[in-house]
Amino acid sequence: MIISRVAEQCGQADYGWLQARYTFSFGHYFDPDYLGFASLRVLNQEVLSPKTAFQPRTYPRVDILNILLQGRAEYRDSNGAHIRADAGDVLLLATQPGISYSEHNIDDTTPLTRLQLWLDACPTRENSPLQRLTLQASGNQLIASPEDTPNALHLRQQVWIHHVDMKTGEQQTLPLKGNSGYLQSIYGSIRVCGCADASRNLHCGDGAFIQQEKSLTLQAGSDTRALLIDLVA
Repeated sequence: MIISRVAEQCGQADYGWLQARYTFSFGHYFDPDYLGFASLRVLNQEVLSPKTAFQPRTYPRVDILNILLQGRAEYRDSNGAHIRADAGDVLLLATQPGISYSEHNIDDTTPLTRLQLWLDACPTRENSPLQRLTLQASGNQLIASPEDTPNALHLRQQVWIHHVDMKTGEQQTLPLKGNSGYLQSIYGSIRVCGCADASRNLHCGDGAFIQQEKSLTLQAGSDTRALLIDLVA
């Protein structure tokens, strides 16, 4: 089953220095029908003005994945650790109780645009608190996994995240490990087909809930980037 959630249905916020779109309830946006999906708690697209920042705050026990689409960012924690990332990088913060984290747009002129995911973390698993990788220019790339996989970020939950970059007319079939998934269009036009002949057309910013599908076939109507979040828990 494939259920689409178009960008216009999502929560919106404009604070001047920050513009945001929320797939699930977050901050001042609340919808009891969208409180998360399996272990995926948050999926936001946010744009921070130049030289602005999210001030230090603590988080629940989650893995926070930031996919930078534009600009440069620096992330700091109250233990003194810090890391910088540029457009095309993916950063993982494995949050810890009692530690605060801040995010800064360090560019003087360019907004910071990124996708942010929160995933519930298994209480008995630990991994490196700050991890970073760079996205490939094209193709299907596994960017995060519960296994200690080379060239992928290491999650504390049974979730596999793929970044898909396809040219117009290209088609890919991706197997799913879990019974649930979420597909997020970053830009472009894409047709999503399931095993039971269910299909949906997604455009820039749209998403789709995936349930009880063993694989997905993606057909790019234009140059396309998307995230496939494969959820077991």
